[in-house]
Amino acid sequence: MKILVGISGGVDSAYAALKLKNDGHEVEGAVLIMHEYTELDAAREAASSLDITLHEIDCRESFECIKENFVSEYVSGRTPNPCIICNERVKFKTLYDFAMENGFDAIATGHYAKIVGNNGRYALAFPEDMRKEQTYMLYRLPQSILSRLILPLSDGTKEKVRENAAENSLSVANRADSQEICFLPEGNHTEFIESRAGKCPEGDFIDENGAALGKHKGIIHYTVGQRKGLGISLGARAFVTDINAENNTITLAKSLSGTTEIRLTDVVYSGMPKPEREEKIELLVKLRYTAPLVKTVAILYPDGTASLTFEKPEKSAPGQSAVLYKDDVVMCGGFINKA
Repeated sequence: MKILVGISGGVDSAYAALKLKNDGHEVEGAVLIMHEYTELDAAREAASSLDITLHEIDCRESFECIKENFVSEYVSGRTPNPCIICNERVKFKTLYDFAMENGFDAIATGHYAKIVGNNGRYALAFPEDMRKEQTYMLYRLPQSILSRLILPLSDGTKEKVRENAAENSLSVANRADSQEICFLPEGNHTEFIESRAGKCPEGDFIDENGAALGKHKGIIHYTVGQRKGLGISLGARAFVTDINAENNTITLAKSLSGTTEIRLTDVVYSGMPKPEREEKIELLVKLRYTAPLVKTVAILYPDGTASLTFEKPEKSAPGQSAVLYKDDVVMCGGFINKA
């Protein structure tokens, strides 16, 4: 097959390309220029060590929607995950469109996940290396892309990838993994937001009864569940339990007890079809990328919303994603709204 591999400049994408090349496929690479921090030199070096053609695709214009969403979510008092939105709207869409327009049979990346058939559909499933699994980050990919996507690292571990990359003299074998938001490598998200949306005004910290406790420095500085760096002394530890953008208030409480019910919006489906009528089903769910799976009873609605209930209170943050699984296969997922 002729396969277009997304090359980021890291070891995972480089080794994915090498593995496909060694399997006898015709492999070319593509680096997506999404912002000024795109690691072009590392991608070029990786492609050179692989001896493959590298296509440089400028998608800075389409990436603007990711930055805009990031800003608007924080200003609305929600905590976004820009990688999830980018995977759906920019990264995989750009790779797929370029591949289909230029005679490729498939696309591939160095993500840790499997693609399986489920009920006549394509779905993501857990890989061998659960410490690196990325189904949560990819859950919004549509059937059109999943049907053409190859994930060569699904049956390997990160340690083995690095070992094999070094044995094959890949230039990026020992390159450190990126930990920050790609367009904010220094992590200064509040400065970025205020450069686009203006100064975020101070407001009131309040308790669960609405009584004022002190001043906060602007809602974009806080997320639900935060305990450290609040900038207020109450004589005991306190957690952010709610951010109200309309009233510019942040609610603090002595504990973060969670809730037994949450609502989801903009639900997308992969391992199961979108329901034509209200459907109640028992599934497993991840409420954030690093969270363990917990049992939930989901009510799925045909309008793209859902409600989840839990046996005991679970912690979640509006703006993050809830991804639902049956065993190890992604069924659907959506954005967490308030309880």
